[in-house]
Amino acid sequence: MSSTSPRRRFRLDRNWLLLMPALALLSVILLVPLFSSLVRSLSSPTWTLDNYAHLFTDGVTLTVLGRTATTALIVTAVALLLGYPYAYLLTRVGPRARAVLLVVVLVPFWTSVMARNFAWLVLLQRGGPVSEAFAFLGMPDVVLSGTTSGVTIAMSQVLLPFMVLPLYSSLGGIDRRLLLAARGLGSSPIVAFWKIYWPLSRGGVVAGVILVFTLSLGFYVTPALIGSPQQSLVAQLLNQRTTQLLDFAGASALGIVVLVVTLLLVAWANRFGGTISAIGVVATSGEGTKR
Repeated sequence: MSSTSPRRRFRLDRNWLLLMPALALLSVILLVPLFSSLVRSLSSPTWTLDNYAHLFTDGVTLTVLGRTATTALIVTAVALLLGYPYAYLLTRVGPRARAVLLVVVLVPFWTSVMARNFAWLVLLQRGGPVSEAFAFLGMPDVVLSGTTSGVTIAMSQVLLPFMVLPLYSSLGGIDRRLLLAARGLGSSPIVAFWKIYWPLSRGGVVAGVILVFTLSLGFYVTPALIGSPQQSLVAQLLNQRTTQLLDFAGASALGIVVLVVTLLLVAWANRFGGTISAIGVVATSGEGTKR
């Protein structure tokens, strides 16, 4: 095995210097605040784990954590059920139709988050179009504004692009001739999908699921506008602890717990389904092939 030449080694070391500004910026704006939160959660009022223990003994915090996890799971499931067929359609239509469908997906990124959530607030409030539709069907008491159900519906729409884009990236790299070969060998469409197409799309599914789920865990604007204090999620609880209760140590401990859960999910995703980049593009570890 040939060793790396000194000139080559020097060039590699010099290229690493290009990362120093980005690493320094990342340390200042991300790592330093996180380290400060970790120290605060362990050292206030003294060096102890009481702040973390209190999270799992406080009935209110456990209820909020459970509600947040349930909401995130439902939002993720809805986004997957809607996003997978949509991403598949993107791979089947022509270039012009694909461009239109991609614009539909990207429009939420070009629209203000506040505008989108206020639009949902108008739709779901009492006397709004959704409430009137339920009243027309004989269910006048159904009001989604101020409920977890309304928050789930709005969050599913807001986070749907984060499911569609990694799915489209993964599905677009699957060679459809593999399905034709399976059909030619006598496989039914369902079996061909489950045995060939689904395993090849697993990386995109895992990437979309982790992105949507982790974003749902820390979502604040939609629950704050459409939900209610009685049905608050983790982000609202963090805001209450810091701005109203001034419990910075408890809020830091809660934030660290959510961060650890997120990191564990990303580590599991990298092990199970591929490597996820910061923007949700997935590398499926050689499972997919370009057409």
